Amino acid sequence: MKIRAIDTTNSGDVRSFIGLPFVIYRRCSLWVPPMDRDMRRMLDRKRHPFYAHSDAAFLLAEQDGSLVGRLAVMDNRHFNEFNRECTAFFYLFECIDDPQTAVPLFERAIDWARKRGLTQIFGPKGFTALDGMGMLVRGFEHRPALGIPYNPDYYPALLEGAGFEPAGDSLSGYLSRDTRLPDRIFEVADVVQRRRGLRLARIESRSDLRALVPRLRDLYNQSLGGTSGNVPLTEDEAHTLADQLLWFADPRLIKIVLKDDEPVGFLFAYPDISAALQRCRGRLFPIGWLDALLELRRTRWININGAGMTEKYRGLGGTAILFSEMARSLRQGRYQHADVVQIGADNDRMLRELRQIGIDFYKTHRMYRRGL
Repeated sequence: MKIRAIDTTNSGDVRSFIGLPFVIYRRCSLWVPPMDRDMRRMLDRKRHPFYAHSDAAFLLAEQDGSLVGRLAVMDNRHFNEFNRECTAFFYLFECIDDPQTAVPLFERAIDWARKRGLTQIFGPKGFTALDGMGMLVRGFEHRPALGIPYNPDYYPALLEGAGFEPAGDSLSGYLSRDTRLPDRIFEVADVVQRRRGLRLARIESRSDLRALVPRLRDLYNQSLGGTSGNVPLTEDEAHTLADQLLWFADPRLIKIVLKDDEPVGFLFAYPDISAALQRCRGRLFPIGWLDALLELRRTRWININGAGMTEKYRGLGGTAILFSEMARSLRQGRYQHADVVQIGADNDRMLRELRQIGIDFYKTHRMYRRGL
């Protein structure tokens, strides 16, 4: 067994790191490849904004001339400063069903983290707010929402065999266009808008969304008030996230709640183009982008991925406003199915509200932690 940190300026190393999942999932019809361009940017220390404040290492495991595992480990200094922690994160774990491969991979990552004075390792957690979190532990029979992790069912045992303990779950749920939301949801939304002076922004085009990016960044950062385990977006990170989303966003699915002219709440949803990514193996160029654009027009699935209210307006009916408007969009458009992704299992209030409007939580992702 050989474990080595790749040279991210070496195209062969980058190709090997990106290519390993296609071996792991070669017989899996549900796995969705990430976009190749996004993966390459993640490994590019000159282009990805993460490296302006933090560092990462990308590890490969080789045995008898074959690649058998990979792992990314991160020192996110921005996160640690904001949360007053000394935490390393792991991400992009892929491995054959072999503890003798997984354990050395994690030990190498832990050694890297210890040398930087970090005291625990936590994950899977990615580089940006759009990167899906956790290890799938329930719902293996369903295709993942775009950008949300999917993994073989033996991965959790590999992590626990490497000394990790469960550290919290997130739930993803299904909402059908045919689900009838309780009338009370719409009534509460109307009352809250009148009494609090709230309204929804009209977003007609991608250029409208682009113009909102600086204000959405401020809104996202304000919505972190009173929460833990998150990190504010820098200006460069906000623009990188916008670049990832805007080319396939449907402006009608982006909901922004305004107080006067200031955003105080948001809900992000976008069409799911997973089927196209499976066909083009995540490569949009040279011709995969055409299939992706066609999928934007024919997909019947959307992903609801990210919602928040500034601390002042939480618990005052903001969730009712956001989801009542999303339900209206589902009914008025061609979309028939929605994946509501990764709500923290400890967020009792939101889970209760979402179950009341008919969302069936059918997938579970689990975070893991190990002290160093």
